[in-house]
Amino acid sequence: MNTSTQDAVLYTGKTHTTGGRDGYSQSSDGRLDIRLDPPGSNRAGTNPEQLFAAGWSACFIGAMHIAAGKTNIKLPADTAVDAEVDLCSIDGAYFLRARLNVSLPGIERDTALAIVDAAHQTCPYSKATRGNIDVVLSIA
Repeated sequence: MNTSTQDAVLYTGKTHTTGGRDGYSQSSDGRLDIRLDPPGSNRAGTNPEQLFAAGWSACFIGAMHIAAGKTNIKLPADTAVDAEVDLCSIDGAYFLRARLNVSLPGIERDTALAIVDAAHQTCPYSKATRGNIDVVLSIA
């Protein structure tokens, strides 16, 4: 990673996880305290794919607010991202793929596409996944 004296860490999320997909995860500040269970299990816990989808969609909405603000557009209060993160396997090799389905009610489709494209260029989750997993963006 390229760092310089101008880089600023804005926040560090810290968690402690035990047991993997059959375990628990807690944040250092105690705000996150969850049971983890494998995808598709009928137990009460969540899984890494759901957590990743929640984090990415929340961050993406923030990136859309920034993108819209640069063109003096106010996003509607009911802006939403339905994120879907697939855990896949081919011949025992695991990988992810994702879909971000964006709802920007009341915003013209071409404008919505421009906002989504700009957000996808700046969202840290989008940057982290770019070139690493298949991602499909769509406007509801």
